[in-house]
Amino acid sequence: MRILGLDYGSKTVGVAVSDPLGITAQGLETITRKEENKLRRTLARIEELMEQYKIERIVLGYPLNMDDSVGERARRTEEFRDLLMRRTGLPVVLWDERLTTMDANDILIESGVPRKDRKQVIDKIAAVLILRSYLDSIQEKET
Repeated sequence: MRILGLDYGSKTVGVAVSDPLGITAQGLETITRKEENKLRRTLARIEELMEQYKIERIVLGYPLNMDDSVGERARRTEEFRDLLMRRTGLPVVLWDERLTTMDANDILIESGVPRKDRKQVIDKIAAVLILRSYLDSIQEKET
């Protein structure tokens, strides 16, 4: 079963996909849009990727506050989840994404990616980290 990992932001969505066995996560792309509420093209691109990779589940990064409370960004993510479920008919799992963008930035710095180039890939890397964390949790439950 292939799973799509998404890092939903105000103007970007980082996208990652698992391998068919659910062991690894690979970054695919960052979908951009000009305005936060203009989601038609974003959703259409996600649907194209779902069809291309035969996706059966979506894992969506859930930006809880550090004190576990649900802030405005998390509420917008919940709305996006609801929209995705209605539009795709697939289950969408909210997955704690706290600190993934910081971790993604650290990975890019350690890899020597110049600051000016990080913005183009940071959301994709964050999506990989979200999906990887989810896949690890599934594998832990199975052992």
